[in-house]
Amino acid sequence: MHPYIAEALGTALLILFGNGVVANVVLSKSKANNGGWIVIALGWGLAVALAVYIVGRVSGAHINPAVTIGLASIGAFEWALVPGYVLSQIVGAFIGSTLVYLTFYAHWEETEDPALILACHSTSPAIRKMVPAFITEFIGTIILVFCVLALGKVAMGADSTQLAWASTMGTWFGPLLVGVLVLAIGLSLGGPTGYAINPARDLGPRIAHALLPIKGKGSSDWAYAWVPIVAPILGGIAGAQLFVFSAL
Repeated sequence: MHPYIAEALGTALLILFGNGVVANVVLSKSKANNGGWIVIALGWGLAVALAVYIVGRVSGAHINPAVTIGLASIGAFEWALVPGYVLSQIVGAFIGSTLVYLTFYAHWEETEDPALILACHSTSPAIRKMVPAFITEFIGTIILVFCVLALGKVAMGADSTQLAWASTMGTWFGPLLVGVLVLAIGLSLGGPTGYAINPARDLGPRIAHALLPIKGKGSSDWAYAWVPIVAPILGGIAGAQLFVFSAL
């Protein structure tokens, strides 16, 4: 399998499971309705772990432009591959969101709140203030990239940043550790914005929300869309740089 296809597949699985658990919890008449934040955070953690298990050995399972760009910024990934990876991730996220739409087809018209319908695709801030939301996404993505690289060193004793990432993705327990990390971020830091910490995770489904004939949907909230794109990219770069600076 080509790494670009693997990234698209991995990101599609991430969104199918991740946005799927959101839809399960918030859409009217779902049997999991009102399952709560812990169910959503756990679902996202498992979504990341499973996606990494599936495609990690092929592409490294970045499944996140912030990870791809962050690694490239410290010489741990080829810049020439970045555009293809990022485009594949966005396409995969769009496909995953479309599958969520089809899976919950009967529930959109039963859900009266357009904000809940959008939540099944993309993120939005609990308090609509752009600067605090930006800071939240920035910090969350720093933690994501820094901790994954650090976990690679701890797990395998890798002697380079490239190996730190690759070794974590290439072990049976590596993807599980990454899933636990995302679960921890969601439980501890996710409330203010819904913790996109991934530009593709937000942009691909937001495009799907705008294009799909979803009954009862409202605005796709493009005024906010730049935050979960720009903040995670900068956070990913900062997290990778912090890892190198820390010399762990």
